[in-house]
Amino acid sequence: MAMVGLFWITEGSVYVGSPPDAEGQCVRITSEGVQARGPDGIRAWPWSILRSAGVEAVPVGSGARSGGRFLAAVLEAVVAAGALEAVGTLGSSYGGEEPPQMFLVLETEVGTEEVQVPAATKGYTSREIALSQHLLACFREGTADPRALTAWGRDHGGGTPKPPEREALLRKWTHA
Repeated sequence: MAMVGLFWITEGSVYVGSPPDAEGQCVRITSEGVQARGPDGIRAWPWSILRSAGVEAVPVGSGARSGGRFLAAVLEAVVAAGALEAVGTLGSSYGGEEPPQMFLVLETEVGTEEVQVPAATKGYTSREIALSQHLLACFREGTADPRALTAWGRDHGGGTPKPPEREALLRKWTHA
């Protein structure tokens, strides 16, 4: 598992923000669209009905220092307790606080929907945020496919790269 921009990437899935919590709640990005799993069940939006998709209230920071400690705690917890159980303990990585909340904003012909998403770090770099927003637009437009991210996840072998490498990956996936 690794964080690249606003995405959490595993060998088989791409998530916005954090991976699924202990109850399985998450926002997953697929080739077909966006799937949100929450307490009320699963909601889905195909890319074809979305006019726009973006993330708001993203915490901005250096992404290196605070994010590194957080990700180290996540990876340690994942190894020790298993992925789904570990994600439920992430609040302790923030000194007992809950992770910052972001909002995935999806605009369709009939209106706008907001889906709450826990951030995977206390602060993302400004460049990662911009590139991630662009990648979401590319998914919606059909010029990028989340399968490229999961292929990278399978080949990468785990661990979150440093900010310059994350930005390079986002540029590669957006063809920027």
